Amino acid sequence: MNQHRKDRLCAAAAAVLADAGGRGLTHRAVDAAAGVPLGTTKNYFPTRDALLRAVAETCVEQYRELADRLAAAGPGPAGRAGLAALLAGLLRDVAGPGRPRVVAYLELQAEATRRPWLAALLDPIAAADFAAYGHLLRTAGLEAGPERARALTLALHGALPHLLAGAPGTLAAAGLDDLDAFARGVLDCVCPGPYEEDA
Repeated sequence: MNQHRKDRLCAAAAAVLADAGGRGLTHRAVDAAAGVPLGTTKNYFPTRDALLRAVAETCVEQYRELADRLAAAGPGPAGRAGLAALLAGLLRDVAGPGRPRVVAYLELQAEATRRPWLAALLDPIAAADFAAYGHLLRTAGLEAGPERARALTLALHGALPHLLAGAPGTLAAAGLDDLDAFARGVLDCVCPGPYEEDA
């Protein structure tokens, strides 16, 4: 099996899922997106479940690469203001360069509601986020018990669909039309206290 071609098909499948949704994820669509002869995707991934599994594994790998890049950048921001800036930057990435990756992940989550095996594949991504945000809270010198880490993680996860949909009224109502203020507000709720420049 040609690993380079397989990787190319996985990337194309993730792009198709992000662009066309679950119903649009077909072998023919992936063939077209990858620029390969008709039937190539089916040779590598004979069933739709096999195709979904390949996309899920690609998303997990992308998440690990992102986590590794963040870890390589250092222990995380020291202080409330630095953490708020980091969170706002992560949300900007979701609405910008990271959009296809996150849309594909959310599409997979929807598919996972009907496929327990897919939920199990995606589980490490969401589960790791709780620990990661708890670590960032501690690095910033804020209270970081499990409840606070959960509240921060779920607030950010809950913002994603609205941020991706981009409906102006919803963005304004959620405070997502100003990501810096949104990130600061979430931290104010999760860990009340002054910012360094206000202390």
